[in-house]
Amino acid sequence: MKKFYIATLIIFIFSTLCNNVIYAQSSYNQPISKYEKADSIDLTYYGKKRPWQAAAIVVGTNLGVWAFDRYVMKEPFAYINASTIKENFTYGFVWDNDKWSTNMFMHPYHGNLYFNAARSNGFNYWYSGLYALGGSAMWELFMENEHPSINDIIVTPIGGMVIGEMTYRASDLILDDRTMGWERFGREASAFVVSPMRSLTRIINGDAWRKRSTSGRQFGIPNIAVQLSAGVRSLSYRDNLFDRGVGFASELIVEYGDRFEGEGQKLFDYFTVRANLNLQASQPAIGRINIMGRLHSKDLINNDKQMINLAMYQLFDYFDSDTISKQSAKVPYRLSTPASFGAGMIYQYKADKRHKLDAFVGVNGVLLGGVLSDHYNIYKRNYNLGSGFSTRATVNASLWNGKLNLTANHQFYRLFTWKGYPEDIEWKEYDHKTLNVQGNESQTSFHVSEIRADVKLLNKLYITGSLIHFLRNSNYKDLPNVNSVSLETRLMLTYQL
Repeated sequence: MKKFYIATLIIFIFSTLCNNVIYAQSSYNQPISKYEKADSIDLTYYGKKRPWQAAAIVVGTNLGVWAFDRYVMKEPFAYINASTIKENFTYGFVWDNDKWSTNMFMHPYHGNLYFNAARSNGFNYWYSGLYALGGSAMWELFMENEHPSINDIIVTPIGGMVIGEMTYRASDLILDDRTMGWERFGREASAFVVSPMRSLTRIINGDAWRKRSTSGRQFGIPNIAVQLSAGVRSLSYRDNLFDRGVGFASELIVEYGDRFEGEGQKLFDYFTVRANLNLQASQPAIGRINIMGRLHSKDLINNDKQMINLAMYQLFDYFDSDTISKQSAKVPYRLSTPASFGAGMIYQYKADKRHKLDAFVGVNGVLLGGVLSDHYNIYKRNYNLGSGFSTRATVNASLWNGKLNLTANHQFYRLFTWKGYPEDIEWKEYDHKTLNVQGNESQTSFHVSEIRADVKLLNKLYITGSLIHFLRNSNYKDLPNVNSVSLETRLMLTYQL
């Protein structure tokens, strides 16, 4: 039931977001019916910087989370005092051994709270990132009795910036200061779920119930496309045994802004979000999240027939699965790159009014990421941390006025884990707090290859079929190398809002 509520909640949020606010374009960027710029009155009203209020919300968030962990959950790490704080400063930062979802998703999400505390108080993207860094440092050094974490101080602010800007802009589409009554309540409640810190700031300042003559939106109404899909998912893992599981799956794809409009665009005026939610035995509810936000762009060619654009991007990629059954008792795949920046080129060719083709290629640097390990299983961690690079290439074809849409996509990741443990290690002398390593010293290649077809059934309803192939090659120092293959198939109904 928990997975069902998560899926229902996200679908409800984006349905609310689209109601009377968004004029959807297709996923292949057909002309939008309406575009609206932000009002200068709103930019001035909500652009006032409140540094101390932002800092107080960051500190209050940390204190509130700590109090819940300490007095409600009674978590061992939350029992802090002057001695634990002194120990944290004396010992310094280490690589921690927390579980996958905590380090690779929850910490970036928590960074998004810090980020939006500042973003909602008048600060821009980069300054809000500094507040996320400060909030993370406060937590690591003061709020736990475990040594401060190197990986957390990296992924919390950087991953939090990507998630934070996405949720801030999503909440901007939901809110409307001109409304009152139940509509206003519904908008404010939905915005709170999407961006709690923005809603908290609005409550503190009285903006949550104050009626104004303008909407209050900081970004107006941009071009946006939203796809909701639901259907059946099959996941298989091939090793010495073949293991397969089948369950319900849903997917959300959001394209914010116009990918073919680069000149004069501001930071994150264009971004994409893809989230896969699963209702399948033993599988995590969140199976995949991909966010790519454009930081800066430059048009090289832009005419009636074709367009070429170069841009800088910030990315957040997250892939997760779990043991399908006791038959293989192995996790098929697991990879995340919450701290990643890169550059890419997009190309569009308009053959005629009925057919369109576009393609994207990009290369990215991964400051820190994680990938499934076959040999490292300490405390709650069965993955290696590392740095490296990634590439991606996508081709989209829209044929016969969108009656048939085809997509081919390949993502490649190469992560290097350089700080391993000694060969002659005495495991009894170490625990999860003192084993300061990234995992198995190794080099890992991870491929995600996908083909997808959307066939129109009705005006906005499509039948969607997709095939996703996961391939991992892990080369370990002094340990057996492993090649892992997983295959995912989906058959879904897709509705374009």
